[in-house]
Amino acid sequence: MLKFLYLLIKGVNTSSLLLYGLVVWIFALASTLRATVPNVIFILADDLGWSELGCYGNTYNETPCLDRLAERGMRFTNAYAAAPVCSPFRASLMTGQYPARVGIYKWLDVRDFDKNMPRQYTTLPEKLKQGGYSTGIIGKWHLSCYAANGDPDPITAQEQGFEEVIAGATTYIGNGDYWHPYWIMPALPKAGVVLDENYPQDEYLVDRMNYEAVNFIERNKEKPFFLYLSHYAVHTTLDGKPDVVSHFEAKPGSGKGAQAPVNNPHLAAQLFSIDQGIGMIVDKLTELDLLDNTIIVFTGDNGGAGNVTDNGVLRGAKGSLYEGGVRIPMIVSWPERVQSGVQCDEPVISCDYYPTFAEIANVALPAGQRIDGVSIMPLLTGNASAFNRDALYWYYPYNSQSSIRSGNWKLIENLSTGAIDLFELGSDISETTPRQYDNPEKAMELLTKLRNWRADIPRLLDVNGNGEIEIGEFQDIAGNWLEID
Repeated sequence: MLKFLYLLIKGVNTSSLLLYGLVVWIFALASTLRATVPNVIFILADDLGWSELGCYGNTYNETPCLDRLAERGMRFTNAYAAAPVCSPFRASLMTGQYPARVGIYKWLDVRDFDKNMPRQYTTLPEKLKQGGYSTGIIGKWHLSCYAANGDPDPITAQEQGFEEVIAGATTYIGNGDYWHPYWIMPALPKAGVVLDENYPQDEYLVDRMNYEAVNFIERNKEKPFFLYLSHYAVHTTLDGKPDVVSHFEAKPGSGKGAQAPVNNPHLAAQLFSIDQGIGMIVDKLTELDLLDNTIIVFTGDNGGAGNVTDNGVLRGAKGSLYEGGVRIPMIVSWPERVQSGVQCDEPVISCDYYPTFAEIANVALPAGQRIDGVSIMPLLTGNASAFNRDALYWYYPYNSQSSIRSGNWKLIENLSTGAIDLFELGSDISETTPRQYDNPEKAMELLTKLRNWRADIPRLLDVNGNGEIEIGEFQDIAGNWLEID
């Protein structure tokens, strides 16, 4: 600025003076952005059960870095995925809407070409780019099928707002792929550096993604960034690094092999590798003096797979709307704004990330795009009384289920038979005791809300995942057909 004044005094020609002033203004604006809006790092583990982390009570798995992240921030006990499988969760993250409203009800299978996420939405990375953020995704996208499998018009992460796309699958993901060369992305070369001294000739995918995350932070340290680190692990077929697997197999009570239903050593090994990446990210942010002004969110995309995961006290697993299918771990660290060591018991859902990150980035929500989520900033900043939401909703026709949670009450509807179950989660987190018989008024209250919510969605698939269904009829607890207005 002093040089600008000097040039003014010396009488430099006007065009040069204006150009220099513009440059000064741009640098000042960039400096202001860096000082006022935080970086956003969203880390997603695939198929991670609610009770797999040490800070959620697991005594077999080892997650020291995630446990420390929870100690430095907020741990949510009632965080939910908007669906019990992966692609719908990702749709809710990108759009802020319930997946049924987007039209994505289940994982995208190899030839589900007509079920890709529609292009009409202003996605989360597109919105953050409007706020001056650099954007990058490392790993799993899975909101579209792939050209390699015959999709004539795939929806790519690049066209949906991500400036950098690294280690993204280019063919159907299927059942796990964790060692280079990766068949899900055959064109991806090795990193060119040794990522683990125990495997100097081999490259493990979780290690590669952790490495790329740290490099992304280094490249984008001069301006706000949004990093979506979307792990393929711990999706089956599980395949941990052999030395780490051996470590867990030697522990008392360990299961054996990648198919162990309880205390799975391969799941534990993969989760340990993810956890090491959390430590690497925190160390890099600390090195660059960015940790205080960076919000880190760690969570899963749905409940743990029932054949390899013990979901603890929760009933059900991936693919079910019982708690084991949709309740997920969630940790938020933001030293500048979030108090350390806090447990939050308020129900939140994956639709909430979009409005939360938009508020953090100081960008307006997109006009004309309905947002079902609610910003959780009041919860993060200790103002829980300002957080208002009536209920959470789910619709999963592939398991013939739809459900609602309001307060501690949860109702699940069987779409095929019309049967309902009502649970009071505050006293029955395991959903073992149906309460519709002694609370018929509450059952009908929630049922009406659930039916009205579905009536507000333009199109719904039937219980077989085909066509549309009629809204308005339901069978009560006595087996009588009712009309719901």
